[in-house]
Amino acid sequence: MADPASVPDLDLRLVRYFTVVAEHRHFGRAAGALHVTQPALSRQIQRLEQVLGARLFDRTPQGARLTEAGEVFLPRAEGLLRAAGEAAAVTRAYINGIFVTPAVRDLRRRFPDAEVRTVHLDWDEPREALLTGRADAVVTRLPLATEGLRVTVLHDEPRVLVVPLDHRLAGKESVTLDDIADEPLPRGRDPLWNAFWRVDPRPDGSPAPDGPLIGAVEDKFEHVAAGQAVAIVPWVPGAVVRPDLTTVPLHGLEPSHVVLATRAGDRHRLTAAFRRSAEALLTGPAAEPD
Repeated sequence: MADPASVPDLDLRLVRYFTVVAEHRHFGRAAGALHVTQPALSRQIQRLEQVLGARLFDRTPQGARLTEAGEVFLPRAEGLLRAAGEAAAVTRAYINGIFVTPAVRDLRRRFPDAEVRTVHLDWDEPREALLTGRADAVVTRLPLATEGLRVTVLHDEPRVLVVPLDHRLAGKESVTLDDIADEPLPRGRDPLWNAFWRVDPRPDGSPAPDGPLIGAVEDKFEHVAAGQAVAIVPWVPGAVVRPDLTTVPLHGLEPSHVVLATRAGDRHRLTAAFRRSAEALLTGPAAEPD
C-alpha cells in the first residue's frame, strides 16, 4: 500500500487541462476551448509535469504530441476526472411548497455513486446560493434576477389570495384585483418580488397599498392572521397555510412560474441529468383551485 505522503497532490484542474490538450493535440486550440491564454496553459501543464516528474507532451510543428509518459497517464487522468465527477457533492435546493423528491430520487437511482443533497432555502436566497456555489441547482419561483443563470420553467401555479377566516372576502368563489384595491399587502425588499407578488404597480398605474415590511414567509402569514394585510401566494394542492387563514382564487393574474435555475455555463453532467429529471417529473399540480 502506498505511503500517503508519497502520493502526488494532483490538482484536478491541471489534470483537466492535460486531457483537453491531449484531445486537441494543439496548445493554441486547447487554450481556446478552455478560455485561457496559451502561455497560461503551457505554464499549467509544466506545473503538472513537475508534480508527476515526467514530460507529458512534445511540441511539434503541427502542434503537440503525447510522450510515452503522456500516453500512459491519459487514460488514468480521464478515469480520475470521471471518478471525481461521480463523487461530486451536488446540492439541489428548493423553496417552500415545492417538492423536488421525484427528481432527486431519479438522479440518485441513475448515479448511485454521486452524493446528492437537498437543502431548503428562504424565498430570497436562490440567486446567492447558486452564485456562491452553495447550491448547484435550485427549484424556485419567479421572479428571479437571471443574470449569470440558466432558468427553465417547469410548471405554473395559479395565484390565490390569503385572508383571515373572518375577512369579508373569505368564502368567496373568487376575487379580482378590484376587490382588494384598498387592501394592504406585505412588502419585501426585492423590487422584482414586490412587482409580482403585490402587483405593484397595478395595471392602471396606481400603487399597491403598502402593508408591513417582511423578511420571512412566516412573518407574512402572521400579519395576515392579525388582520394587518392580505397576501397573494401560489396555490399548492393540499397545502394548509395555517388553520386561522383561508385562500380564495384570484382571477385576472398571470400564474406563478416554478423554475429550475442553475449557473449559466455549468456543464457538470449531474447538473444536466438533474435538469432532465426535473423537466420530466416536476410537472406541477394536477388540478386548479376551486
